Amino acid sequence: MAANEHELRMAHPRMAAGALFFDAGGRVLMVEPTYKDYWDIPGGYVEAGESPLQAAVREVREELGIAPQLGRLLAVDWAPSANEGDKVLYLFDGGQLSAETLDRVTLQADEIKSIAFLSLDDVHQRTIPRLARRISAAVEARAAAAPVYLEHGERPDRLAA
Repeated sequence: MAANEHELRMAHPRMAAGALFFDAGGRVLMVEPTYKDYWDIPGGYVEAGESPLQAAVREVREELGIAPQLGRLLAVDWAPSANEGDKVLYLFDGGQLSAETLDRVTLQADEIKSIAFLSLDDVHQRTIPRLARRISAAVEARAAAAPVYLEHGERPDRLAA
């Protein structure tokens, strides 16, 4: 097989990265984007030459105006899409946000309408199913102190055969 034929067969997924932040009650910080009809987490696409962690830090700074230290990787999710192309998404642990940090939040007005801490039940009501599954799995992984690998928001070891 010629090198260029091999290159054409290789996957070229887009990468995105985000952070999960929590309040004292364990609720997840979600953002209400101006350009989507569902709630999301702080994050976005990885730019050329940028690591997923660097992208998550940059996106949090751009969207929320804060730069808290992001912790360990919670989840990696392969999200297949015939329309948009496959994506690989990384979720990092942003930890519990202090009242002082929350006071410094400045929303990127052209992208973010509002933020709220949501229970997992509310997350499932306000966002798309794949993202809700990804967030739930990442919260589980945080408690288990081990990252999780997902496919379309599902753990492959839990999928029905």
